[in-house]
Amino acid sequence: MTVDLSTEYMGLQLPHPIVAAACPLTGDLDFLRRLEDAGVAAAVLPSLFEEQIEHDEMENHRFREAHAEAFPEATTYFPEMDEYNSGLDQYLDHIQAAKAVVSIPVIASLNGSTPGGWVRYATRLEEAGADALELNVYLVANDSHDTADDIERHYIELVRTVKEAISIPLSVKIGPYFSSLPNFAARLFETGAEGLVIFNRYLYPDIDLDAREFTTELTLTTSDDVRVPLRWIGILRGELPDASLAATSGVNTTHDVVKLLLAGADITMIAGVLFKKGPDVVSQLVAGLRTWLEEREYKSVQQLKGSMCARFAAYRPAYDRANYMETLINYTGPDD
Repeated sequence: MTVDLSTEYMGLQLPHPIVAAACPLTGDLDFLRRLEDAGVAAAVLPSLFEEQIEHDEMENHRFREAHAEAFPEATTYFPEMDEYNSGLDQYLDHIQAAKAVVSIPVIASLNGSTPGGWVRYATRLEEAGADALELNVYLVANDSHDTADDIERHYIELVRTVKEAISIPLSVKIGPYFSSLPNFAARLFETGAEGLVIFNRYLYPDIDLDAREFTTELTLTTSDDVRVPLRWIGILRGELPDASLAATSGVNTTHDVVKLLLAGADITMIAGVLFKKGPDVVSQLVAGLRTWLEEREYKSVQQLKGSMCARFAAYRPAYDRANYMETLINYTGPDD
């Protein structure tokens, strides 16, 4: 019996649930080819950042202003912003080049937090050939005047603005810090999002005590990091059974993939393990998933998906507070 590994994410029909997450590696065309050769189902390109777009626009504006009165034709010999060789142009070129060298779905990523004009560039990403768009809202709520409702409405408005501009599927990558994540997720889908990527991995500052300076060090995820998205995907799958859910952060092994599928993920996104092991890890994960399913006589990923989500009473306690007390009672510390 052949196990059916196929899955659907935002209407995209994928041969299996292993997808390359947004990271610098997917910004390299040769690495994208190698990912496809290894069998990856789809790839999310590195993010185009709000700051990149705004910086390029500002630099072009300053350049034009400084020379605008040089001679009467000055305003005609400067390039229009749409033609300016900015980070946006390079990103659009990368989308087009990626679509030319691989046949897998290519998902663009747009990263920002403010309601500025950068969101209008979602249209350009679609025009360049992106099969879908991942809106990576990287927002740290650090103003005491902003209420939880203010922050959520901010997200909703960003999603609405982007969705009104494009026709390709839109996913939203968020962090876990919301007062009522199920309610907020439902509102994102009602606004027009077709998928939810759980979760954004925030970078946290540290302090160098000798230099007394702030530092930020990127550490790659481990399988322990799977637990946060696993809990919330299990809860959301129970509350939103038809939603497209992507799991990211901590996916390193076949067991990580299986756990997240059991909780209800449609796809599992990998990044850190690609840095550690290279693109060939994709074929290992796919083969491992197939073997795991075959050994337990599953017919498909669809049969497995969500079978241990919070919708089923037998598993609900594991996602709720009762699990906290049980964990403390059963914990045994290190040997004295």
